[in-house]
Amino acid sequence: MKIIIIGAGPGGYETALLAAQRGVEVTLVESGHVGGTCLNEGCIPTKSFCRNAEIVDSLREASSFGITDLSYGFDFKSVVERKNAVVEQLRGGVETLLRHKLITLVNGKAVFKDQHTVTVDSTDYTADYIIIATGSVSSSLPVDGADAPGILTSREILDIDTLPERLCVIGGGVIGLEFASVFRSFGCEVTVLEYCKDILPRFDTDLAKRLKQSLTKRGIEIITQAQVTGISYDGASYKVTYNRKDKEESVESDKVLMAVGRRANLQSLNFSDIGIETDRRGVKVNEVMQTNIPHIYAIGDINGLMMLAHAATYQGIVALDHIMGMDNMIDLAVMPAAVFTSPEAASVGMTEDECKEKGIPVKCLKSFFRANGKAVTMGQTDGFCKVVVSDGRVLGCHLYGPHASDIIQEACALISRKAGLEEFQSIIHTHPTLVEVLQSAVHS
Repeated sequence: MKIIIIGAGPGGYETALLAAQRGVEVTLVESGHVGGTCLNEGCIPTKSFCRNAEIVDSLREASSFGITDLSYGFDFKSVVERKNAVVEQLRGGVETLLRHKLITLVNGKAVFKDQHTVTVDSTDYTADYIIIATGSVSSSLPVDGADAPGILTSREILDIDTLPERLCVIGGGVIGLEFASVFRSFGCEVTVLEYCKDILPRFDTDLAKRLKQSLTKRGIEIITQAQVTGISYDGASYKVTYNRKDKEESVESDKVLMAVGRRANLQSLNFSDIGIETDRRGVKVNEVMQTNIPHIYAIGDINGLMMLAHAATYQGIVALDHIMGMDNMIDLAVMPAAVFTSPEAASVGMTEDECKEKGIPVKCLKSFFRANGKAVTMGQTDGFCKVVVSDGRVLGCHLYGPHASDIIQEACALISRKAGLEEFQSIIHTHPTLVEVLQSAVHS
């Protein structure tokens, strides 16, 4: 059996490695660097920035821990250099892993020749199965000035030379809020413009409202229900104009970050030439990631189902298992998500609003980090945990606070196994730990 995988992001390279481990011959095609958007210009470099932000915040708060007469400088150029070193280290690790005898890594742009063949730089590669994993690209707004020179995307802001004094972030989703949080820690004046009523539209409403309050306390100005109508540049600064409640207002800044989401990279391949069906979301797939052409699969951002690196990885496992006639226990509907702001936010399963929309009767159990011993010792007590329960079964968990991205994993594991509230309650937790906030919630 031979498989061609187009795209060496998390979905592509992880699937290639698993296939090779199972004895399958793989041709992995990548037009850029291995690791894809996540490793090179997304998840990893932004988390490197987050770590810098965390250290700076800790230094600012040092006096509350008895550390006095502390002085320090902040070199943004060094922050970027460290980010680049982190990316290069991890990219090198992926490249080493891909030096497998059953994996042929081909650098170049793939084009479909027929339903079993792709061409890369005039060389044809043929396989029994093809997996498309070409990811997504940054979206923009169809407004005047959106394409003006200097308007940043999430990729370009990672490599700016100088720290701006004022940053306007268009979009209050995951990407926009992470950068807003980071650059506020770096000392920037940050304004976030969000079209929807709340930030993080797909997250639990309570979580979004509480996180907004926390970010506002940190000095980030968040303006919701703001419809951006235009962007202008006078050679020195940008002016972002928006309508809010039928009133025209504007924000001036030194830099503008366009963070209005990502869209499937449908221009990556000549899908129509071989009859692959697409829609506004991306390449159309079924529950096992098959396209309308049974031996061609599409995983990750390209199918638009859930644009998360780990979603791509596990969609790849589902696709490969189906190709090889293997069963698996993966429930793709139970997909955790995290926002690496300060404080962090994380979510898995159904929200209270989703349950209400579907007519599912629920009760919500809550606990707060301010009552958690470990959080108090850390001086990070802002946050809560919310567990959504229906008829004794836990349907969702939503929290913000210190290390929320780590705590959510316990809830994810139990929800994916359809655990009841009693199972949650029966788990013994080490004391004092942050995860006790989950224990407190399910016992409330």
